[in-house]
Amino acid sequence: MSTLSVRLPNSFHRQLRELATREGVSMNQLISSAVGEKLAALMTEDYLDRAKRGSRKAYEAVLRKVRDVPAEERDTLSNKRYLDSSVKRKMKSAHRALRRR
Repeated sequence: MSTLSVRLPNSFHRQLRELATREGVSMNQLISSAVGEKLAALMTEDYLDRAKRGSRKAYEAVLRKVRDVPAEERDTLSNKRYLDSSVKRKMKSAHRALRRR
């Protein structure tokens, strides 16, 4: 944790104190949260600017380099599990419909 000394206009300080009191947090917590939100917004903006420079052609070129091999057993969904959950959903739906009658 670092310490930072910041000069604020008196009006900002007063509003900050009031808001922190109203929110039930310390002024330090409120400032940390506000700085975190601002950093996230700016970093997202940078990320989106970088994404604009990407190209579908380059993306597909990278994907073509990946070997085409079957997924490992642990990376596949079992049809039995899928069917079991599908059947259960249908049975629940039918049961609810019967109870409404």
